[in-house]
Amino acid sequence: MKKKQALIAAACAVVCVGGLAAGIFFAQKKKNAGGDEMAYVMSVSSMNQMAGIQRLAGVVESQKTLDIQKDGEREVKEIMVKAGDEVDVGTPLFTYDTATTETELQQAQLDLERASGNMENLKAQIAQLQKEKKNASSDEQLSYTTQIQTAEMDLKKSEYERKAKEVEMNQLKSKIENATVTSEMKGVVKAVNNGQNSQDMYSGSSQAFITILATGEYRVKGKVNEQNASQVVEGARAIIRSRVDENLVWHGTYTAVDTKNPNNSNNNMMYGMSSDGLLLGQHVYIEQDNGMEEREEGIWLDEAFLSDLEKNPYVWAETEKGTLEKRVVVLGTYDENMMQYKIENGLEESDYVAYPQDFLKEGMKTTHDPAEGMTEEISPEALPEDGESLPEDSEALPEDAEVLPEGDVLPEEGAVPEEGGETGV
Repeated sequence: MKKKQALIAAACAVVCVGGLAAGIFFAQKKKNAGGDEMAYVMSVSSMNQMAGIQRLAGVVESQKTLDIQKDGEREVKEIMVKAGDEVDVGTPLFTYDTATTETELQQAQLDLERASGNMENLKAQIAQLQKEKKNASSDEQLSYTTQIQTAEMDLKKSEYERKAKEVEMNQLKSKIENATVTSEMKGVVKAVNNGQNSQDMYSGSSQAFITILATGEYRVKGKVNEQNASQVVEGARAIIRSRVDENLVWHGTYTAVDTKNPNNSNNNMMYGMSSDGLLLGQHVYIEQDNGMEEREEGIWLDEAFLSDLEKNPYVWAETEKGTLEKRVVVLGTYDENMMQYKIENGLEESDYVAYPQDFLKEGMKTTHDPAEGMTEEISPEALPEDGESLPEDSEALPEDAEVLPEGDVLPEEGAVPEEGGETGV
């Protein structure tokens, strides 16, 4: 019987040691240098208002752009605007050099007068030939007919040349009269490309000689990638926030996400909006409009940090001594979109709270470092080695206990092995 009891005690001890190892591996909390368990706490302010809302970078652009091309066959005499200048309808932009054009016009005028003179001479010649033909003999009739026909052909040729010179002169006069190119719309000069030192107020590239951005309705052009493109939905409301003043915002809607023309591995996102107070080229933030701007001011806390919502709501809050306490709070409005409660009383923006877990208890020390509050895994190698004592509440093996050989089992209760033999399978 003593042998049986020893075997049972040995088996139980092995099971207890195995269970103890598993418990240490899965459930031990992080401890500080002094061996105290610690709980990670996070600030209430990080969950309040705009916390967790992703911001995209954007730049203000015009809804309409006017590209003005330069005549490649003409020389520009003077550029009257520069990048950043405001222009109106009719504002002079640049002037062509008309010196060469005026010379060509003078030459065309001379050619026109020459053609007119030739026509008068040919008409007189034809009239004279027709007069002489009437008095000529029958043998000379054919010669006069041929001369008259040749003169008429020359007259038609001179008439064509005169008309061509008239068209050329009109074109040259139009070039001189319209040597100064003006703006066709109200806006701001975005870029001036004179072929030498191109100016662009928004660092964009354009093949146009001068680019003008219309003022009035603006859009914000941002960039998205594969991680946040799904958050931008066409037609959804959005907020444009100033980078300088957090309280300065504009409202509008997402208009499109251009996935067919990737730029630097990002996709262009267009956002339509009103232009009051915005400046062309201004850098801003783009945010989803989830109603945060419209809800009440105050302290808002994620509902996951609240316990016992039905009866007596409380949070695990950090005390001034750096320990945990159960703190009762008074709840107000519930925001279904953000899954947050407004805290009417019990918490301040500067407070820190812990996520509710089973091992939390009042008086437990707190930490603001997430790494220090994580569960620490203890490997099996950390179990007591030979000669070391087991943890408290565990029983040691009896000194005279025997361990069953591999493959043997304990005898069933009430069974007595035969003398000199062992029970086996």
